[in-house]
Amino acid sequence: MKERILTGDRPTGPLHLGHLAGSLRSRVALQGEYETYVLLADIQALTDHFDRPRQVRDNVWQVALDYLAVGLDPQQATFVIQSQLPEIAELTVLYLNLVTVSHLRRNPTVKAEIAQKGYGENVPAGFFIYPVSQAADITAFGAHLVPVGADQLPMIEQTREIVRRFNSLYAPVLVEPRELLSPVSRLPGLGGQGKMSKSLGNAVFLCDPADEVRRKVMGMYTDPGHLRAADPGRVEGNPVFAYLDAFDPDQAGVAALKHHYGQGGLGDVTLKRRLVEVLDAVLTPIRERRAVFARDMGAVQDIVREGTGRGREVAAQTMRAVREAVGLDYF
Repeated sequence: MKERILTGDRPTGPLHLGHLAGSLRSRVALQGEYETYVLLADIQALTDHFDRPRQVRDNVWQVALDYLAVGLDPQQATFVIQSQLPEIAELTVLYLNLVTVSHLRRNPTVKAEIAQKGYGENVPAGFFIYPVSQAADITAFGAHLVPVGADQLPMIEQTREIVRRFNSLYAPVLVEPRELLSPVSRLPGLGGQGKMSKSLGNAVFLCDPADEVRRKVMGMYTDPGHLRAADPGRVEGNPVFAYLDAFDPDQAGVAALKHHYGQGGLGDVTLKRRLVEVLDAVLTPIRERRAVFARDMGAVQDIVREGTGRGREVAAQTMRAVREAVGLDYF
Protein backbone atom coordinates (compact mmCIF):
# COMPACT_ATOMS: atom_id res chain seq x y z
CA MET A 1 0.00 0.00 0.00
CA LYS A 2 1.09 3.54 -0.73
CA GLU A 3 1.94 5.81 2.15
CA ARG A 4 -0.55 8.63 2.65
CA ILE A 5 0.04 12.39 2.38
CA LEU A 6 -2.17 15.11 3.82
CA THR A 7 -1.68 18.65 2.62
CA GLY A 8 -3.90 21.66 2.00
CA ASP A 9 -4.56 25.35 2.43
CA ARG A 10 -6.79 27.78 4.30
CA PRO A 11 -9.11 29.31 1.67
CA THR A 12 -8.65 32.92 2.74
CA GLY A 13 -7.92 34.06 -0.82
CA PRO A 14 -6.46 32.87 -4.12
CA LEU A 15 -3.16 31.02 -4.03
CA HIS A 16 0.09 32.79 -4.91
CA LEU A 17 3.69 32.18 -5.98
CA GLY A 18 4.68 31.35 -2.42
CA HIS A 19 2.23 28.44 -2.45
CA LEU A 20 3.50 27.32 -5.85
CA ALA A 21 7.15 27.31 -4.80
CA GLY A 22 6.55 26.07 -1.26
CA SER A 23 4.05 23.27 -1.72
CA LEU A 24 2.02 23.04 -4.93
CA ARG A 25 4.83 21.86 -7.19
CA SER A 26 5.81 19.20 -4.66
CA ARG A 27 2.21 18.01 -4.38
CA VAL A 28 1.96 17.60 -8.15
CA ALA A 29 5.25 15.71 -8.26
CA LEU A 30 4.27 13.37 -5.41
CA GLN A 31 0.60 12.70 -6.17
CA GLY A 32 1.34 9.58 -8.21
CA GLU A 33 3.74 8.18 -5.61
CA TYR A 34 1.55 8.63 -2.53
CA GLU A 35 -2.12 8.41 -1.66
CA THR A 36 -2.77 12.14 -1.53
CA TYR A 37 -5.50 14.07 0.30
CA VAL A 38 -5.73 17.84 -0.16
CA LEU A 39 -7.70 19.67 2.50
CA LEU A 40 -9.62 22.88 1.83
CA ALA A 41 -9.38 24.04 5.45
CA ASP A 42 -12.39 26.33 5.64
CA ILE A 43 -12.93 25.89 9.39
CA GLN A 44 -9.36 27.01 10.05
CA ALA A 45 -9.89 29.93 7.68
CA LEU A 46 -12.80 31.03 9.86
CA THR A 47 -10.57 31.24 12.95
CA ASP A 48 -9.45 34.69 11.78
CA HIS A 49 -12.07 35.32 9.06
CA PHE A 50 -15.16 34.50 11.15
CA ASP A 51 -16.71 37.83 10.14
CA ARG A 52 -16.28 37.03 6.43
CA PRO A 53 -17.86 33.58 5.99
CA ARG A 54 -19.12 34.29 2.46
CA GLN A 55 -15.58 35.17 1.40
CA VAL A 56 -14.24 31.90 2.81
CA ARG A 57 -17.03 29.94 1.10
CA ASP A 58 -16.32 31.58 -2.28
CA ASN A 59 -12.59 31.07 -1.87
CA VAL A 60 -13.05 27.30 -1.43
CA TRP A 61 -13.97 27.10 -5.12
CA GLN A 62 -11.25 29.54 -6.18
CA VAL A 63 -8.58 27.50 -4.40
CA ALA A 64 -10.00 24.31 -5.94
CA LEU A 65 -9.56 25.96 -9.34
CA ASP A 66 -5.96 26.81 -8.45
CA TYR A 67 -5.33 23.17 -7.50
CA LEU A 68 -6.61 21.92 -10.84
CA ALA A 69 -4.79 24.65 -12.74
CA VAL A 70 -1.36 23.76 -11.33
CA GLY A 71 -1.83 20.09 -12.22
CA LEU A 72 -3.31 18.33 -9.20
CA ASP A 73 -5.20 15.42 -10.75
CA PRO A 74 -8.48 14.41 -9.06
CA GLN A 75 -7.78 10.84 -10.19
CA GLN A 76 -4.68 10.88 -7.97
CA ALA A 77 -5.32 13.60 -5.39
CA THR A 78 -8.52 13.71 -3.34
CA PHE A 79 -9.89 17.19 -2.60
CA VAL A 80 -11.75 17.43 0.73
CA ILE A 81 -13.64 20.32 2.38
CA GLN A 82 -12.70 20.34 6.06
CA SER A 83 -16.05 21.50 7.45
CA GLN A 84 -17.85 18.55 5.88
CA LEU A 85 -15.96 16.07 8.09
CA PRO A 86 -17.44 16.33 11.61
CA GLU A 87 -14.94 13.64 12.66
CA ILE A 88 -12.22 16.31 12.55
CA ALA A 89 -14.15 18.48 15.02
CA GLU A 90 -14.67 15.49 17.31
CA LEU A 91 -10.98 14.63 17.25
CA THR A 92 -10.09 18.26 18.00
CA VAL A 93 -12.23 18.22 21.14
CA LEU A 94 -10.63 14.98 22.35
CA TYR A 95 -7.11 16.23 21.65
CA LEU A 96 -7.67 19.46 23.58
CA ASN A 97 -7.62 17.36 26.74
CA LEU A 98 -4.07 16.25 25.88
CA VAL A 99 -2.57 19.73 25.39
CA THR A 100 -1.93 22.47 27.96
CA VAL A 101 -2.61 26.15 27.41
CA SER A 102 0.98 26.99 28.30
CA HIS A 103 2.27 24.60 25.66
CA LEU A 104 0.04 26.13 22.99
CA ARG A 105 1.16 29.59 24.05
CA ARG A 106 4.80 28.60 23.48
CA ASN A 107 4.20 27.31 19.94
CA PRO A 108 6.52 29.56 17.86
CA THR A 109 4.33 29.44 14.75
CA VAL A 110 1.27 30.55 16.70
CA LYS A 111 3.26 33.23 18.54
CA ALA A 112 4.56 34.64 15.27
CA GLU A 113 1.13 34.72 13.65
CA ILE A 114 -0.51 36.30 16.71
CA ALA A 115 2.14 39.03 16.62
CA GLN A 116 1.73 39.50 12.87
CA LYS A 117 -2.02 39.95 13.21
CA GLY A 118 -1.67 42.23 16.25
CA TYR A 119 -4.08 40.25 18.44
CA GLY A 120 -2.24 40.73 21.73
CA GLU A 121 -4.46 39.31 24.47
CA ASN A 122 -7.52 39.41 22.21
CA VAL A 123 -6.61 36.36 20.15
CA PRO A 124 -9.71 34.31 19.23
CA ALA A 125 -9.72 30.95 21.02
CA GLY A 126 -10.29 29.15 17.72
CA PHE A 127 -7.13 30.71 16.28
CA PHE A 128 -5.15 29.96 19.44
CA ILE A 129 -5.95 26.23 19.30
CA TYR A 130 -5.61 25.71 15.56
CA PRO A 131 -2.45 23.57 15.98
CA VAL A 132 -4.73 21.06 17.69
CA SER A 133 -7.18 21.28 14.81
CA GLN A 134 -4.29 20.64 12.41
CA ALA A 135 -3.33 17.57 14.43
CA ALA A 136 -6.92 16.37 14.01
CA ASP A 137 -6.71 16.95 10.25
CA ILE A 138 -3.52 14.95 9.93
CA THR A 139 -4.54 12.05 12.13
CA ALA A 140 -8.09 11.81 10.78
CA PHE A 141 -6.55 10.77 7.47
CA GLY A 142 -3.86 8.61 9.04
CA ALA A 143 -1.27 10.64 7.13
CA HIS A 144 2.29 9.31 7.13
CA LEU A 145 3.75 12.44 5.54
CA VAL A 146 2.88 16.14 5.70
CA PRO A 147 4.64 18.50 3.27
CA VAL A 148 5.57 21.70 5.13
CA GLY A 149 7.90 24.65 5.12
CA ALA A 150 10.42 25.05 7.92
CA ASP A 151 8.14 27.56 9.70
CA GLN A 152 5.48 24.84 10.09
CA LEU A 153 7.72 22.28 11.79
CA PRO A 154 6.39 23.17 15.29
CA MET A 155 2.92 22.20 14.07
CA ILE A 156 4.10 18.75 13.03
CA GLU A 157 5.92 18.26 16.33
CA GLN A 158 2.75 19.28 18.18
CA THR A 159 0.86 16.59 16.23
CA ARG A 160 3.46 13.97 17.07
CA GLU A 161 3.25 14.84 20.76
CA ILE A 162 -0.53 14.47 20.71
CA VAL A 163 -0.29 11.14 18.87
CA ARG A 164 2.26 9.77 21.34
CA ARG A 165 0.22 10.81 24.34
CA PHE A 166 -3.02 9.42 22.90
CA ASN A 167 -1.44 6.11 21.89
CA SER A 168 0.20 5.78 25.31
CA LEU A 169 -2.94 6.65 27.30
CA TYR A 170 -5.49 4.69 25.29
CA ALA A 171 -4.32 2.42 22.47
CA PRO A 172 -1.81 2.66 19.59
CA VAL A 173 -4.35 3.50 16.89
CA LEU A 174 -3.03 6.83 15.57
CA VAL A 175 -0.32 7.21 12.91
CA GLU A 176 2.63 9.39 13.92
CA PRO A 177 3.35 11.64 10.92
CA ARG A 178 6.66 12.70 9.43
CA GLU A 179 7.35 16.06 7.87
CA LEU A 180 8.34 16.39 4.22
CA LEU A 181 10.29 19.62 3.99
CA SER A 182 9.71 21.82 0.98
CA PRO A 183 12.78 22.73 -1.10
CA VAL A 184 11.58 26.36 -0.95
CA SER A 185 10.23 26.98 2.53
CA ARG A 186 9.84 30.76 2.36
CA LEU A 187 9.36 33.12 -0.56
CA PRO A 188 9.66 36.79 0.43
CA GLY A 189 6.92 39.29 -0.26
CA LEU A 190 7.15 41.91 -2.97
CA GLY A 191 8.34 44.50 -0.46
CA GLY A 192 11.18 42.33 0.80
CA GLN A 193 9.75 42.16 4.34
CA GLY A 194 8.33 38.88 5.61
CA LYS A 195 7.07 36.00 3.54
CA MET A 196 4.65 36.34 0.65
CA SER A 197 1.18 36.50 2.17
CA LYS A 198 -2.39 37.14 1.09
CA SER A 199 -3.11 39.08 4.28
CA LEU A 200 -0.09 41.37 3.87
CA GLY A 201 -0.97 42.30 0.29
CA ASN A 202 2.54 41.50 -0.97
CA ALA A 203 1.78 38.58 -3.27
CA VAL A 204 1.68 37.64 -6.94
CA PHE A 205 -1.37 35.43 -7.35
CA LEU A 206 -1.52 32.47 -9.70
CA CYS A 207 -4.64 33.96 -11.28
CA ASP A 208 -3.14 37.44 -11.82
CA PRO A 209 -3.25 38.48 -15.50
CA ALA A 210 0.06 39.09 -17.25
CA ASP A 211 -0.13 42.88 -17.06
CA GLU A 212 -0.80 42.73 -13.31
CA VAL A 213 2.20 40.44 -12.79
CA ARG A 214 4.36 42.85 -14.75
CA ARG A 215 3.10 45.82 -12.72
CA LYS A 216 3.83 44.06 -9.43
CA VAL A 217 7.29 42.88 -10.49
CA MET A 218 8.38 46.26 -11.84
CA GLY A 219 7.40 47.81 -8.49
CA MET A 220 9.31 45.25 -6.41
CA TYR A 221 11.78 46.13 -3.70
CA THR A 222 15.40 45.33 -4.66
CA ASP A 223 18.40 47.01 -3.05
CA PRO A 224 17.74 50.58 -1.84
CA GLY A 225 21.45 51.34 -2.09
CA HIS A 226 21.59 50.40 -5.77
CA LEU A 227 20.91 53.87 -7.16
CA ARG A 228 22.66 53.54 -10.54
CA ALA A 229 23.15 50.54 -12.81
CA ALA A 230 26.93 51.01 -12.54
CA ASP A 231 26.83 50.61 -8.74
CA PRO A 232 27.43 47.18 -7.15
CA GLY A 233 24.15 45.75 -5.91
CA ARG A 234 23.27 43.51 -2.98
CA VAL A 235 22.12 40.02 -3.92
CA GLU A 236 21.43 38.74 -0.41
CA GLY A 237 17.95 39.72 0.72
CA ASN A 238 16.97 40.89 -2.76
CA PRO A 239 13.55 39.32 -3.46
CA VAL A 240 14.00 39.46 -7.24
CA PHE A 241 16.83 36.96 -6.93
CA ALA A 242 14.80 34.83 -4.49
CA TYR A 243 12.09 34.53 -7.16
CA LEU A 244 14.62 33.77 -9.90
CA ASP A 245 16.14 31.08 -7.67
CA ALA A 246 12.70 29.55 -7.23
CA PHE A 247 11.36 29.75 -10.79
CA ASP A 248 14.07 30.36 -13.41
CA PRO A 249 15.01 27.06 -15.10
CA ASP A 250 18.34 28.58 -16.18
CA GLN A 251 20.12 28.55 -12.83
CA ALA A 252 23.51 29.05 -14.48
CA GLY A 253 22.11 32.23 -15.99
CA VAL A 254 20.84 33.31 -12.56
CA ALA A 255 24.30 32.77 -11.09
CA ALA A 256 25.75 34.98 -13.85
CA LEU A 257 23.15 37.68 -13.13
CA LYS A 258 24.03 37.59 -9.43
CA HIS A 259 27.73 38.02 -10.21
CA HIS A 260 27.04 40.86 -12.64
CA TYR A 261 24.71 42.63 -10.20
CA GLY A 262 27.19 42.28 -7.35
CA GLN A 263 30.01 43.67 -9.46
CA GLY A 264 27.95 46.54 -10.83
CA GLY A 265 26.70 47.32 -14.32
CA LEU A 266 23.32 45.60 -14.14
CA GLY A 267 20.24 47.76 -13.61
CA ASP A 268 17.20 46.78 -11.57
CA VAL A 269 14.89 47.29 -14.56
CA THR A 270 16.83 44.77 -16.63
CA LEU A 271 16.75 42.30 -13.75
CA LYS A 272 13.01 42.73 -13.26
CA ARG A 273 12.33 42.28 -16.97
CA ARG A 274 14.03 38.91 -16.77
CA LEU A 275 11.79 37.96 -13.84
CA VAL A 276 8.68 39.07 -15.77
CA GLU A 277 9.69 36.72 -18.62
CA VAL A 278 10.29 33.83 -16.22
CA LEU A 279 7.00 34.28 -14.39
CA ASP A 280 5.07 34.65 -17.62
CA ALA A 281 6.43 31.28 -18.76
CA VAL A 282 5.42 29.73 -15.42
CA LEU A 283 1.99 31.32 -15.06
CA THR A 284 0.64 31.33 -18.64
CA PRO A 285 -0.15 27.58 -18.75
CA ILE A 286 -1.63 27.78 -15.23
CA ARG A 287 -3.91 30.66 -16.28
CA GLU A 288 -4.97 28.77 -19.40
CA ARG A 289 -5.85 25.57 -17.51
CA ARG A 290 -7.67 27.58 -14.86
CA ALA A 291 -9.81 29.27 -17.52
CA VAL A 292 -10.78 25.90 -18.97
CA PHE A 293 -11.87 24.49 -15.59
CA ALA A 294 -13.66 27.74 -14.67
CA ARG A 295 -16.00 27.33 -17.64
CA ASP A 296 -17.67 24.41 -15.86
CA MET A 297 -17.83 25.11 -12.14
CA GLY A 298 -20.45 22.39 -11.75
CA ALA A 299 -17.82 19.84 -12.72
CA VAL A 300 -15.33 21.39 -10.27
CA GLN A 301 -17.90 21.16 -7.49
CA ASP A 302 -18.56 17.52 -8.38
CA ILE A 303 -14.83 16.75 -8.07
CA VAL A 304 -14.72 18.30 -4.60
CA ARG A 305 -18.03 16.71 -3.52
CA GLU A 306 -16.86 13.23 -4.51
CA GLY A 307 -13.46 13.76 -2.91
CA THR A 308 -15.05 14.98 0.31
CA GLY A 309 -17.16 11.83 0.42
CA ARG A 310 -14.07 9.63 0.07
CA GLY A 311 -12.28 11.67 2.72
CA ARG A 312 -15.12 11.25 5.15
CA GLU A 313 -14.98 7.47 4.75
CA VAL A 314 -11.32 7.53 5.80
CA ALA A 315 -11.98 9.88 8.72
CA ALA A 316 -14.89 7.73 9.88
CA GLN A 317 -12.62 4.67 10.03
CA THR A 318 -10.16 6.62 12.19
CA MET A 319 -12.95 7.89 14.43
CA ARG A 320 -14.31 4.39 15.05
CA ALA A 321 -10.87 3.25 16.22
CA VAL A 322 -10.46 6.36 18.40
CA ARG A 323 -13.86 5.97 20.07
CA GLU A 324 -13.13 2.33 20.82
CA ALA A 325 -9.73 3.23 22.28
CA VAL A 326 -11.21 5.93 24.54
CA GLY A 327 -14.25 3.87 25.48
CA LEU A 328 -16.85 6.00 23.72
CA ASP A 329 -18.23 3.13 21.62
CA TYR A 330 -21.39 2.69 23.69
CA PHE A 331 -23.62 1.13 21.07
